Amino acid sequence: QVQLVESGGGLVQAGDSLRVSCAASSRTFSTYVMGWFRQAPGKEREFVAAISQRGGSTYYADSAKGRFTISRDNAKNTVYLQMDSLKPADTATYYCAARWDVLGGTIPLASGGYKYWGQGTQVTVSS
Repeated sequence: QVQLVESGGGLVQAGDSLRVSCAASSRTFSTYVMGWFRQAPGKEREFVAAISQRGGSTYYADSAKGRFTISRDNAKNTVYLQMDSLKPADTATYYCAARWDVLGGTIPLASGGYKYWGQGTQVTVSS
């Protein structure tokens, strides 16, 4: 089992950058696929980005491509989401999620593919 704690959210202006982090409690963090999702008020939770266990493969939603970067530091049990050129449409609660899997397994892009979730961190982008 793994516990996830997000941090780094806040209020920024359009065009600014922000990095959110997710710290995991598990000693076997490197065996988990990690994902970032977001949910805006009145909307469904949506996929943002995902990264494989060793960081060699990354996946992004179309809305995140070219602006967001997912990365991980397995020595620190932490996954990051660097967000650049932020837009008001990026305003949401951002959640990290974890899924244990064997190396080379399919990286899920849907929320149902993840078992463990953090409590979320709010990102608000003003225009």
